[in-house]
This record gives sequence, structure tokens and C-alpha cells, in this order.
Amino acid sequence: MRNLPPGQKKSETFPRFGLPQYAKRFPTELDQIKITIGGDIDEFVISTQLESLPRTQQNSDFHCVTTWSKLNLDWSGYAFNDLYNTLIRPKLSDDIVFVVLKAQDGFKTSLPLVDLLQQNVLLADQLDGAPLTIEHGAPIRIVAPDHYGYKNVKYINRIEFYSEVQSIKKGLASFMDHPRARVAHEERACKGPKSFFRWLYKFGIKGTIKDFEKATAEYRAKK
Repeated sequence: MRNLPPGQKKSETFPRFGLPQYAKRFPTELDQIKITIGGDIDEFVISTQLESLPRTQQNSDFHCVTTWSKLNLDWSGYAFNDLYNTLIRPKLSDDIVFVVLKAQDGFKTSLPLVDLLQQNVLLADQLDGAPLTIEHGAPIRIVAPDHYGYKNVKYINRIEFYSEVQSIKKGLASFMDHPRARVAHEERACKGPKSFFRWLYKFGIKGTIKDFEKATAEYRAKK
């Protein structure tokens, strides 16, 4: 079994989880994959083009910034590296260094392109041999095991490529959203002692799980 990173504890469950304000936000397009590509590039939409890429299976761990980890998850999808080099790079005129990731529920974050081009970063549409559910990012999501969970964007529907670093969050959100959020370096926030954030984040885990479970049950009941 793989060793847990610093400050993490093994979770037996893999809950739907995120910032509390996103508990009642859900994807609006589940029947097909549609990802708009933008930024320093003429916009276009990727959908069935993904099927031209080789499928990739991967077993990896998921590490939430709030200190819980779910180990040995079996993902299937398309390597981000293949997506970029096959469908994006031929359309670019500038060198790209920065990528903004946006989701159907309004969540957004970013990563340096170099991090997204690592071999273990996927656009995943399956988990444990089955299509993703709404709990885990249907219809497609980012899987970036070397980065905390909030960089593993669920319900992704827009990817923007830039030749320069962009400012995408303000106030407290910018402080909490580390530019890279690498698990091995325990980059939980932009500044401050690691031990403080381990302590702080733990208080919200149980309540957040309950909020997300309740919202998901209500969503399914309406469907």
C-alpha cells in the first residue's frame, strides 16, 4: 500500500465534497461531454473528438486539502498530455504556461501547464469501471493525483490556455487557492504554517460531508 502524504489520514469512503457553497450546485449537462477551449486561442468545443485519443486506465490516490485521503481509485479517461498535444497545441501561436480550469457548477481554479502535462493527469469519465456519477464529477473531470483535491476539478466544461499567468481569484479565495497545491510539498494555502491548516481544515470535514450528502439526496429526489 502506498504511504500517506504528510498530514493526511486514510478515508474508507469517497464522499462528494467541496467548498460548502457548492453543495447545492450541480452540473446542468450530463448527457454528453462538451468542453469549451479558450484563452489565448480562438474558442472551439471539444466533444466527440476526445474519442480519437487513446483511453488510459490509472490507479491513483485522491488527497483532499482538508486532510482526508481515499486510496486506490481506478480511473479511466484520456491523458491531459494527449489532449494538449493532439487537439490544442496545433492551434496555438504562443507558448503556453498557465491553464484555467472551470466547471459547470461555477467552480474554477488554475495550474501551470507543466503540472497538467504530467503523465498521471487525466480527463476521467469513469471510476471503478463505471461512468462517473454526480458525486464524482460527471460527465468528466480532472484527475491530478499529485495535487490536492480542489485542483481535480469536477464537471469540467471549460479550459483556458494562456501565455502569461492570470489572476482568477480575489480575497480569501486567492489566499486559499495555492498556485500549485502539490501534495508532496503540502501546499495547502499560499502562506502560513502547514500545521495550522491541518488543524483548521479538520473542523469542517464532517459538517461539509453532511451538507453535500443532504443536497445530493434532494437533487436525486427531484430527478
